[in-house]
Amino acid sequence: MTTFNAMIVRENADGTFSRAIEAKSIDDLPAGEVVVRVYYSSLNYKDALSATGNRGVTRSYPHTPGIDAAGEVVQSSDARFKAGDKVIVTSYDLGMNTAGGFGEYIRVPAGWVVPLPEGLSLKESMEYGTAGFTAAMSVDALVTGGVTPESGEVLVTGASGGVGSIAVAILNKLDYRIAGVSGKTDETDYLKSMGVATVLSIEEATDTSGRPMLKPRWAGCIDTVGGDILSSAIKATAPTGVVTSCGNAAGPNLDLTVFPFILRGVTLAGIDSQNCPMPRREKVWQKLASEWKLEGMGKVVSDIPLRDVEARIDDMLAGRHKGRTVIAMA
Repeated sequence: MTTFNAMIVRENADGTFSRAIEAKSIDDLPAGEVVVRVYYSSLNYKDALSATGNRGVTRSYPHTPGIDAAGEVVQSSDARFKAGDKVIVTSYDLGMNTAGGFGEYIRVPAGWVVPLPEGLSLKESMEYGTAGFTAAMSVDALVTGGVTPESGEVLVTGASGGVGSIAVAILNKLDYRIAGVSGKTDETDYLKSMGVATVLSIEEATDTSGRPMLKPRWAGCIDTVGGDILSSAIKATAPTGVVTSCGNAAGPNLDLTVFPFILRGVTLAGIDSQNCPMPRREKVWQKLASEWKLEGMGKVVSDIPLRDVEARIDDMLAGRHKGRTVIAMA
């Protein structure tokens, strides 16, 4: 019987939650066709919520968070995978209600498993993780929708965040002109070093006029925050532009008319990385391994062992976390 280390989140008798690294058995893992030895995971905000007992993310405890995992297949009852295959597992229910990547082994359905594309290492795949995959899905929606570098400036909201900063880096690599919105006034130099030509404050990016449409300014927009910033971006998007939506930190509601859609032909594309169909999932990972692969990710990525994850979770919840954190499980 193989035992391994994992972070276990438990609900205490008084309703509080505690976290500890404990020994688990592979026999404790949920049903699934593929057992993966996890070499790397990464820390996401959803993991921090799960690790503190957020029922909107994880329904029952004890639980092992970790919505991202990359490693090697050790056992498979599905012919598509064999022992020794290097794979990526993100999204679906991993780390939410299925034991996740903060354990040295996971067992998951074969339909969740993506073969590691050539050109990408296991560690590099977790430098991107769900945040990078979501960013790449957003860029893919712009490209597929016909927004080219010649179309004009592309707006990225939450540009200094995990999804936003990687979206900026990919767009810069593809020669788009980028405007970035950030709520952090000290991030201007960082954003410009990433390729942002125009840095906007939240106030500058939020329309308060109440007009149903604004002067066309953006060829497209990658929105990571929702709320009034998203509705303002839609109203200022040029004819046939594409706006993507993947977050709601600024609010889930949109104050809009249909005019941007029926008078300018603007497309609003929802980005759902959790349930992305496998053909598109594989396509986007392949892009990240080849023509969209980013050099210098190490500048915004820090590596930690599993024992240090608890402190990083506290930092993330307190707003002190910056960049990407890769967890080395070995």
